[in-house]
Amino acid sequence: MHYASVENLTKSFGIRTLFKNITINIEEGDKIALVARNGSGKSTLMKIIAGLDTADSGTVWVHKEVNTVMLQQDNDFDGNKTIWDNILRLDNPVVKVVKEYEQFLEEGSEDHEHLGELMSRLDDLNAWSFESDLKQILGKLNIHHLNEKVANLSGGQKKRVALAQALIEAYLYEGRCLLIMDEPTNHLDVGMIEWLEEYLGAAKITLLLVTHDRYFLDAVCNEIIEIDDEKVYVYKGDYDYFLEQKALRQEVQQSELQKDKNIFRKELEWMRKQPKARTTKSKSRQDAFAEVEERVKQQKDVAEVSLQMKMTRLGGKILELKKVNKAWGDLVVMKGFDYTFKRGERIGVVGKNGVGKSTFLKIALQQELPDSGKINHGDTVVFGNFSQDGLVYKEDKRAIEYVKDMAEYFPLADGSKLSASMFMEKFGFTAEQQYTPLSKLSGGEKRRLHLMSVLFVNPNFLVLDEPTNDLDLQTLRTLEEFLLEYPGCILIVSHDRYFMDRMVDHLFAFEGNGVIRDFPGNYT
Repeated sequence: MHYASVENLTKSFGIRTLFKNITINIEEGDKIALVARNGSGKSTLMKIIAGLDTADSGTVWVHKEVNTVMLQQDNDFDGNKTIWDNILRLDNPVVKVVKEYEQFLEEGSEDHEHLGELMSRLDDLNAWSFESDLKQILGKLNIHHLNEKVANLSGGQKKRVALAQALIEAYLYEGRCLLIMDEPTNHLDVGMIEWLEEYLGAAKITLLLVTHDRYFLDAVCNEIIEIDDEKVYVYKGDYDYFLEQKALRQEVQQSELQKDKNIFRKELEWMRKQPKARTTKSKSRQDAFAEVEERVKQQKDVAEVSLQMKMTRLGGKILELKKVNKAWGDLVVMKGFDYTFKRGERIGVVGKNGVGKSTFLKIALQQELPDSGKINHGDTVVFGNFSQDGLVYKEDKRAIEYVKDMAEYFPLADGSKLSASMFMEKFGFTAEQQYTPLSKLSGGEKRRLHLMSVLFVNPNFLVLDEPTNDLDLQTLRTLEEFLLEYPGCILIVSHDRYFMDRMVDHLFAFEGNGVIRDFPGNYT
């Protein structure tokens, strides 16, 4: 069954074109990952398909029997309503009776007659399977205290409630549903991510999603659609297949670009030699020259630039934590923790949400005081700190100005320098985008600029708190290439298993109650 399609769709944001004349088809059972640079319109395209935004031109068609459910990055909740009321918002008889039944159990009522009536209604509506799946979804996402108002929840808790809401509504539409998900793994710990990928992988649903988690993508999706340079490319395979085919496509494009450049140079020389009065034959050649010139302008040169940095020297003493204790009320984060960092160490920090991983990083940076113990920094240590606070700016400057305020050049290991503009281009900011005001950047672009600015100041000890969240896959590959060649120390908190497997050589595993175990090796 043909579920949905967009034809010749175009969307601009101000003077910036996000995509142009793109066509996409979605069939029943497709599980599609949408891949593109931050700011290329992934979220906008999904909102258009879900009917939450409009295109400048083109058509969107969704089968009349298909319902669309969308998990957005920005939660659309009524803060004055409870978790229950937000999750179970559909006007559906099954929803109503399950909601009454669960609330009856939570209140602990002993009205057995009313309980029997509720159970009878559950039988009549065949609602027990939904009630069971509802409990599974809420339990796996650690959603409790269902009568709590959503306004009182943290950002991560709201994200999990929104995810539960989307999964429950997709379940209720009984297979006639297009589930659209924008970064569903954000704010989930590894156990939740593994459950979600198993749930979606087994579910008989049609899915369109954006994710930076490549293991998740491989486990769930059977197709990748890429938006690149305002065009669409379709790959029927996993992430590795996508990378192989994209590389082949770029090789062909580079070969064609070089041929066009050679023709352009010869034709330009001919054009300059021609007298003003041209024959019909020369006019035809002039038109051909104009076509080649246009092709050369449109094609991109994707040649790679090395990012091997010339790092500030690290001395013998780097970072020491001695008998460190830290607690927040009943939550014990660290209990007598000892560690001395050595040159070139790459340490990953893992554990469930709420065990204190971000607090650990702040204590290591001396941004947070321990209850007891000592933290000693070496004299030569220059920290680069990527926090979850995001990009902080007082003045709405252009992106290039923000970077140049830190440094004009990035020093490379071979003694050469990379300009701020070239460094930004390496991280996906085109010449045009570099002059975009900070306030006009997308959420993903701000994350990318924040990350780039941390790297640009030439640190010798990187502290990265969830660096992969909201980054596009191409930026993640650039970041990984940078970090693989990076000679300094790295301390990373991340739920991205693919990223951690590539980046770290041992783990600090937070097991709760202040217990932190040091495991050799990576996540897998």
